[in-house]
Amino acid sequence: MYGMSGPYLIRGSVSLPEAELMWRFSRSSGPGGQHVNTTDSQVELRFDLARTEALPQVWKQRALERLAGRLVDGVITVRASEHRSQWRNREAAAVRLAALLAEATAPPPKPRRPTRIPRGINERRLREKKQRSETKRGRSARDWT
Repeated sequence: MYGMSGPYLIRGSVSLPEAELMWRFSRSSGPGGQHVNTTDSQVELRFDLARTEALPQVWKQRALERLAGRLVDGVITVRASEHRSQWRNREAAAVRLAALLAEATAPPPKPRRPTRIPRGINERRLREKKQRSETKRGRSARDWT
């Protein structure tokens, strides 16, 4: 029928190894009429993150920490059932898993270096503040006696 459009790239030259992907198919709820009752179009894709050798060790550690809440015994599961065809659901699940792993293995952002406010700007702000307070003090009613 169709060929899978893999390998699914995570980042750089690292991709999801087809041999380590575990597929499971079941009947899907949702649109499709009577056809849905006879075909297993829902896809469940499992990937053993804890035991994989496809990812560099640093990436693997990062992903295990960041996806800790989604893992069951070191295995991450992605489901797809939005399409009527099993093939399209397989594509969707694989792309979703690759995107999830790309995000989880991304390096942490560089720490933000706070910017210094130039002295001239700070002095001008204080000068304007003082001027404003003088204006407001001049409006007070206590001098009108």
